[in-house]
Amino acid sequence: MKNIPIGQYMVNEGIITEQQLQHVLDVKKEENTPGKYFGDYVIELGYVTDIQFGQVLAKKLSVPFVDLNDPDVHIDIESVKKIPESLAKKHTIIAIKTTGKRLTVASHDPVNFYIFEDIKVTTGMDVVPVLATKEAIVKAIGKNYSMQNTAGILDSVENQFTDEDLNAIDAESADRIDNAPIVKLATTIVENSFRADATDIHIEPFKTFTRIRIRVNGDLIELMNVSNVVHNALVTRLKIISGMNIAEKRVPQDGRFSQVVDGTTLDVRVSNLPMVNGEKVVIRILSTGNVALRKITDLGMTDYNYERFSKLIKVPQGVLLVTGPTGSGKTTTLYAALGELAKPNVNVVTVEDPVEKDIEGINQCQVNAKAGMTFAAALRSILRQDPDIVMIGEMRDQETAEIAIRAAITGHMVLSTLHTNDSASTVTRLVDMGVAPYMVATSLIGIVAQRLVKKICHECRTPRMSTPEENELMGVEQSVTIYDACGCPKCNNTGYTGRTAIHEVLTCTTEMSSLIANGGKTDAIAALAAKQGTKLLRDNVAELVLAGNTTMDELVRVTYAV
Repeated sequence: MKNIPIGQYMVNEGIITEQQLQHVLDVKKEENTPGKYFGDYVIELGYVTDIQFGQVLAKKLSVPFVDLNDPDVHIDIESVKKIPESLAKKHTIIAIKTTGKRLTVASHDPVNFYIFEDIKVTTGMDVVPVLATKEAIVKAIGKNYSMQNTAGILDSVENQFTDEDLNAIDAESADRIDNAPIVKLATTIVENSFRADATDIHIEPFKTFTRIRIRVNGDLIELMNVSNVVHNALVTRLKIISGMNIAEKRVPQDGRFSQVVDGTTLDVRVSNLPMVNGEKVVIRILSTGNVALRKITDLGMTDYNYERFSKLIKVPQGVLLVTGPTGSGKTTTLYAALGELAKPNVNVVTVEDPVEKDIEGINQCQVNAKAGMTFAAALRSILRQDPDIVMIGEMRDQETAEIAIRAAITGHMVLSTLHTNDSASTVTRLVDMGVAPYMVATSLIGIVAQRLVKKICHECRTPRMSTPEENELMGVEQSVTIYDACGCPKCNNTGYTGRTAIHEVLTCTTEMSSLIANGGKTDAIAALAAKQGTKLLRDNVAELVLAGNTTMDELVRVTYAV
């Protein structure tokens, strides 16, 4: 059994079929890329995840499997230090624990004798191999070695600049900015922020210091403080790599660059704004196409909402809107819907500002206002490109909304977003924008309103009974057990780990269409939607509170209304 190829072993175990195995072997033979193995192809083609492949390979090789991305798996930092960073990167390995004279090492190739001989010679310890996925090891190497390097980089940067240098750092000294410590500091800030799952980085100048904060799970937390003498050099470095004018310090500028962190290519947007004490820089981190696209089932919808949403995307023509404030995951939901709709027999075209993820098999077009490529202009051209499905990043004005709705009436499926608070007020927003109510009524399929809610950390949450006011907010009759966020090392003392989405799905039925066409107001639309089975955002988040997955603070934060 051990000597048979891994592909055949997976068929025998019932993980893939004979046809899938043959397809993988055909693709492998056709591509014939050196250094690329069967496992890489079977994961790439989507037949198994990297973790599933790791588990089956570990079973075949009789080696333990370790999921390094699992929060419960602890990597001992003292063990990590036993293997030099250069060796860890060369072989894609990481030490995870020490037991006496035995060093447990995670590798994606646990039967490679030469790797473990190399480690044995370097560390003088016996090696116990375990199997982990290559991606998880690369991430762990980046995370565990970079934390050790940050303090050293900061010291070397601050030692290099003295107060006299502060005024010398200007446009003429651009060559000096390219020196190693500043380059390393700029790179390290982006790397550490990405590893902490941050979406934004704020570099804020004050009189005596510069504060660097990152936005994790929607909240800003401090990453580090640096001396204010470093600020100008750091800003100039970021301006150079993002293609801004380093001589211009009086007006806001925008730029972008890409950086590879732990094997993932990041698309990094940079915004620069002059402040009293210097220029403030905000960096938005976007993972590009090599981060897997979310599926609809991964959006955190309840079974009830998922069923309603699935029905909406089956409708062949009309407008489907996703609404919510900035940063509520609207684009992720649209991309997930597109992933489901983009079949080889349909033409899908998007117009976005900016294109956030490259999606295979979809024609994506970017807005460029300076060149006259606005949403409306792009949309007009797209409709001459024989599309079946059109996605518009955002309905910003009357012109865009009208063209989109006309496109839906003439037989296209149109997906778009709007910034409104709930599903019912979206209809009145479209009418207020100048779209005739009868056009909204004829074209609308449905509306999904959503928010992102922080998930409570299960390690440190503390139970208590709910108060009468909280019972009223949740819509329950009597006091129930709910949980408060506390804070522990696992959740970086925030009390929360990650976020999930809550949804409100309004379906545009015949009755709803006639109400909209007759100029129905928000209250009437909301009442009819509730009668037809739409569960409100508050109902959705109340379910999460009752299940112990989030807190009352989050319920109030995302759904409180006067």
